[in-house]
Amino acid sequence: MLLPLLSGFTTGASLIIAIGAQNAFVLRQGVRREHVLPIVLVCALSDAILITLGVAGIGALVEAAPLALTIVTWAGALFLLGYAFLAAKRAIRPSALEAGAGTATTMIAAVLTAVALTWLNPHVYLDTVLLLGSLAATHGIEGKWWFAAGAVLASFIWFTALGYGARLLAGVFARPIAWRVLDGIIAVVMATLAVMLLLR
Repeated sequence: MLLPLLSGFTTGASLIIAIGAQNAFVLRQGVRREHVLPIVLVCALSDAILITLGVAGIGALVEAAPLALTIVTWAGALFLLGYAFLAAKRAIRPSALEAGAGTATTMIAAVLTAVALTWLNPHVYLDTVLLLGSLAATHGIEGKWWFAAGAVLASFIWFTALGYGARLLAGVFARPIAWRVLDGIIAVVMATLAVMLLLR
């Protein structure tokens, strides 16, 4: 019981804790202190659903439907390019970058962005559904669910820490130049991920 749980936790954490579109968005919203709880819940619950599906054996179906993965890949790449453009636009307009200035993001827009960054990312299916699902199967019928529980726990802890821990950086982001740098990095990361998706 303990070994599969720890294995799931460490494996899940290693896949989740990486620079990516989803984490960059959670970080930005956390620094701005905008709709952090719903965004954290969307990201963590989405991971929980996908991990559960993978452990339940849905990974085999995903592998058998390459057209679905192709559609998600193109949709995800286009979304990432659009978000990269918006981040780059923010980076060159420092007046709109202060945490308390500019147009606030509505909760619906923030949640929809988190949903899109999660569900339109083909890598999330490869990581959570296929990879974690396959690794979980090596722990046996009962052990695989403890593995899944560990991976889900890692996701909840990570997104909560990222979303609420980001406010500790508020002092750094009190200066518009810090927002310009962050949004510049986000633009580069998102554009790079989009190109990598299309070239894989």
